[in-house]
Amino acid sequence: MIDAELITDPTFPPLLKGEKVSATVDPFHKAISKASLGADPGTVVYSERNDRLCAAFILAPETPLKEAVGVCHALMLSASDSLGALGPAELAVHFVWPFGFKVNGAKCGQLQYAASTKDPEAVPEWLVVGLDLPFVRPADLEPGLQPDQTWLHEEGCIELNVPQVIESWSRHSLVWLNTFIDEGYVKIQDHWRAKCDSIGEEVTYPESGTFVGTNEEGGMLLRKDGMTQIHVLTEEMSD
Repeated sequence: MIDAELITDPTFPPLLKGEKVSATVDPFHKAISKASLGADPGTVVYSERNDRLCAAFILAPETPLKEAVGVCHALMLSASDSLGALGPAELAVHFVWPFGFKVNGAKCGQLQYAASTKDPEAVPEWLVVGLDLPFVRPADLEPGLQPDQTWLHEEGCIELNVPQVIESWSRHSLVWLNTFIDEGYVKIQDHWRAKCDSIGEEVTYPESGTFVGTNEEGGMLLRKDGMTQIHVLTEEMSD
């Protein structure tokens, strides 16, 4: 186990700055509050919790929401890269549409997002993307009660600590954010789809059907009753 006394706060690369909040504060909602008051884009609000990673990016899109929301998939790729770089070689990280993660086949965290507008055609004043990755199984949850859920420390990531992954996530995020901003969703689409192991499979969310792929804005292409439907990412905004 990591010695708690040796854990230090993450450091952030140029263009990003961190703001720590207490373990009782939700950094996602804190970031929304800060963004609505004009906080600088590139601010990463993160919790001091060390049993799970809770952090949120504040961004300032320059494109309509329907295009900007694809940034969530860019930040999923950066999280996957971070775990791949820091975790054991056998760690398998996959995606669940729209914003879920699986580690070694079991659910393990997710992203969520909020923006200043819900209008797909409007350019948001701000967009906040939150990441939640569980490191340690809650003490009051007996093993086996949630067989489809896992925690990083139970998947061989025992040497990882939360600040370390936040720091790595922020650095990998700059790479994927730059790709997304400069070249659009099309340049990250194949990378995201390669990590999504349910494409071609039957799914039940957002409704039952065959998940056949994603469109140029990250929306789900769902085959049902001989027809292909599109479920867009803008419909997945957190309340």
